[in-house]
Amino acid sequence: MKIDARGKQCPLPVIETKEALAKAAPGEVVEVGVDNEIATQNLRKLAEQRKLAYSCKKTGDRDYTVKITASGEAAPQTEKDEDFVCDSGLKQGVVAEISSDAMGSGDDVLGRLLMKGFLFALSKQENPPETILLFNGGAKLSCEGSESLGDLKGLEEHGVRILTCGTCLNHYGLTEKLSVGAVTNMYDIAEIMTKAKLIVRP
Repeated sequence: MKIDARGKQCPLPVIETKEALAKAAPGEVVEVGVDNEIATQNLRKLAEQRKLAYSCKKTGDRDYTVKITASGEAAPQTEKDEDFVCDSGLKQGVVAEISSDAMGSGDDVLGRLLMKGFLFALSKQENPPETILLFNGGAKLSCEGSESLGDLKGLEEHGVRILTCGTCLNHYGLTEKLSVGAVTNMYDIAEIMTKAKLIVRP
C-alpha cells in the first residue's frame, strides 16, 4: 500500500498512515512518500509507539520513502490522533531578529556577505528558529533580487514563519516585491519579541 504525503503538513502524513495501517493485512508494508526529514521522524515515532517495523530511505534531495509493516492488530484504545504531538523540528519560542541586510559594522560589502552566509547557515540548522522577523534594512532580504531568497524559502518550507515589516517595505518601495513570507506590523513584532524565549540578533 502506497501513500503520497509529499507537501502535506503534520499531522496529515501521520493520520493517513494510521488509516492505511488500520486497513492493511498482517505483514503488509505501508509505503509513505514524504518530502522532509521531520515527517520521517514523526512516522518513526508512530511506528515505535505501535512496535512496528520501520525503515526510511532518502530517494532524492527532498524525497524520502518510509516503510512501516502492519501487525494486523488494533491500535491501543488509548491512542487518539490528538494524542500524537508532531515534532515541528523548530526551536519553539526562538526568534531571529534581523534589522539590516548586512551583518555587523565596518564594511557593508563584507556585512552583506556575512548576512548571506548567516542565513545560509540558518537554513542548514537541524532546529531553526520558530520565527524570523525582518525590519528596517532587513526587509530587503525577503524581496525580489535578494541573494538570500532561496535560503529564506527553504526555511519557510521547513515551517519557519518569515515576517517582514510592512512599514519598512513601503519605506523602501518594496511592497510589491515581497517574495517570501508575510507582511507584519509593529504591534505583532512587539508581541512576538516580548513573548520570545530567546531572541537571536546576527
